[in-house]
Amino acid sequence: NFYNRFGGPLVEIFSAQGKNPGAKWRIFGNPSAIRKEYDKETKGFVFVLEGSSQINRMQLPKETRQTLGLIQPFLTLQILVPLGQDFSTELLITDLGNIKRRLYLSTVHKELSVTPLHAKIPLFMIKRKIWCNLCIDLVAFTSEIFRGAIFQSLDGIIISANCKLRKIFTLKSKPQDTAEENDSCVVPFTPCETTDVIPRSCQLNTDVPQVTQLLNLAKIHKPEIKCRSSPVTMQETARLVNRRQGNKKSSKTQDVSHIAFGSKILGPPPSSNRRVSTRVSGEVRRLTLQQNFCPSTKKRLTSKKETCQGDKRNTHQAAKGVHQNGKSLKGTICKELIKFFSGF
Repeated sequence: NFYNRFGGPLVEIFSAQGKNPGAKWRIFGNPSAIRKEYDKETKGFVFVLEGSSQINRMQLPKETRQTLGLIQPFLTLQILVPLGQDFSTELLITDLGNIKRRLYLSTVHKELSVTPLHAKIPLFMIKRKIWCNLCIDLVAFTSEIFRGAIFQSLDGIIISANCKLRKIFTLKSKPQDTAEENDSCVVPFTPCETTDVIPRSCQLNTDVPQVTQLLNLAKIHKPEIKCRSSPVTMQETARLVNRRQGNKKSSKTQDVSHIAFGSKILGPPPSSNRRVSTRVSGEVRRLTLQQNFCPSTKKRLTSKKETCQGDKRNTHQAAKGVHQNGKSLKGTICKELIKFFSGF
């Protein structure tokens, strides 16, 4: 083990100062993308990690069979993360059951994803473009993410691009969170929580803009809703989402309308594409409905139709008879006239 001791208030794991600060680390990716350079703002040397966070990274310890054995509960990365670029760190931890688990914290992740041995933790809340003492509560993460597991030791660290890295150290006591002092809503401080200042050997100069940001599961789940006197729960967030979805559906239903006779009418248009515009069609449809739903009416209509047909036949026969009678009468008159004139 590298640092199997509880010791004093801190254990320093990495410092960019000195001749070869990366000698104990294993470097992955492009060597020119991970380099030591002088930083004017901090007036000291820093490690710069650039490029892809999946390729360019540094690992401690260098050999996988080695372990760090760090047992202090608060891991602190003194870093500056630029705007618009990804940053990741991976931590190998061991619980009291000697089960090794991995915490993968990254700005690439959009939500918390957990398996029995692995957790992907989003870093959307990380402070950017300012030097940050990013303090990770290893005890809280282990017990809350892995359901009651008890943190025993931190055994491996991987730092990936993109960031400027000045120091890495563990703390015995929780530092005071100053990252939320500039927010419109400040998380109330609990008097029973004991906090301590970062030891002077690891502090940045006072003229350097800086914050101390404490990470735990409550900060990961905290909704980005400001100006509230009480914290927002996940159930409230789910209800708000469901209410918004319901409003969208109801508004879509209410917006269904069509134009009829020059006016806007609510509701969908008629499904039929044919227009019934004549009075005859309306009468036929009305009679059809009466026939279908009123049997007595159907009988009356049938008898009426038969009567009309019978009257029509009788009229035709009468006219035919008149025509035939007319012909016979005309013949009789002619015969009588011939007889009359032949008598003279």
